[in-house]
Amino acid sequence: MRIWSLHPQHLDAKGLVALWRETLLAQKVLRGETKGYRHHPQLQRFRAHPEPLAAIADYLRAVQREAERRGNKFDAGKIGPMSTRRKITVTHGQVAYELTHLRNKLQVRDAEALARLQMFEQPMLHPLFRAVAGEVEAWEVV
Repeated sequence: MRIWSLHPQHLDAKGLVALWRETLLAQKVLRGETKGYRHHPQLQRFRAHPEPLAAIADYLRAVQREAERRGNKFDAGKIGPMSTRRKITVTHGQVAYELTHLRNKLQVRDAEALARLQMFEQPMLHPLFRAVAGEVEAWEVV
């Protein structure tokens, strides 16, 4: 499971679909509707949010909007109704780690998406996140 801090516009088509599916699973986990993945490290930052279900719903809405912008149909009805104004912080070190990780994936999988990503001096963050100083997050499996 990878729930990117980077904006979904930076993902290739395969990555965007995977993100949608994995985040829908994360939403189910946060609702207590699964037996597996309950202790997945990627969910720690959502669980730490004062409104975890609202945060994951807002995350999914941004992914769904990006898919729609690309002409894909991701079912918005699968997203919970809640919303929040509270951002989740992500460290600059985590963003750098994810950027390297994504570049490596795109190098193998999608040269055009890699070229688009490299046009950004600084990649955009998913709108749920706000960058702060710091190293790679403690929950990241490096």
